[in-house]
Amino acid sequence: MASNAWYGDSEALEELGGYIVEALPRETRGFSVTHGELSLDAEAEHILAVLRFLRDDSRCAFVCLIDICGADYPGREERFDVVYHLLSPTQNQRIRVKVRASEDTAVPSAVDVFPGANWFERETYDLYGVFFDGHPDLRRLLTDYGFDGHPLRKDFPLTGFVEVRYDDEEKRVVYEPVKLNQEFRNFDFLSPWEGTDYVLPGDEKAN
Repeated sequence: MASNAWYGDSEALEELGGYIVEALPRETRGFSVTHGELSLDAEAEHILAVLRFLRDDSRCAFVCLIDICGADYPGREERFDVVYHLLSPTQNQRIRVKVRASEDTAVPSAVDVFPGANWFERETYDLYGVFFDGHPDLRRLLTDYGFDGHPLRKDFPLTGFVEVRYDDEEKRVVYEPVKLNQEFRNFDFLSPWEGTDYVLPGDEKAN
């Protein structure tokens, strides 16, 4: 029967976080408990040792990998967070493990520890450009063949770099650089939430 010892109990989560950091002093940077959830900061080069410990240690037993995702903070030197979400059915508890990576950092692939990491890492690579060293088949997963860039980066343009259309003369799909009509090139950079210096079309009817 699953224990509820850790679930939502901040004191118990603090104790578990301290236990993990004490057991892995070189591999971790620290932990935090926020809104009843335990988050662990780990070193990217030691992520496999951290994941194995969380999976195999009887006090943790985080045997289920729920997700691997990314987050982009372009103002940081190590701009990416790679985030692992694990579940312990035995303890009825979840843990979030975060590592930092730059555009040039290769994060060790977790496929040997959790085979289910395969597609999660491919998705993170596709959308953020994080490279996973040792992944057996690191190809794009969600975007099209030949796609340029990584669409969940904060500096990726909303229009993308290329547009796709069917060319009736060539009888095939063609990729071309995005072209914006002139009427869409007048960007005033004013916030609609704070108000503009002019009346938007249609607003004059409100008076």
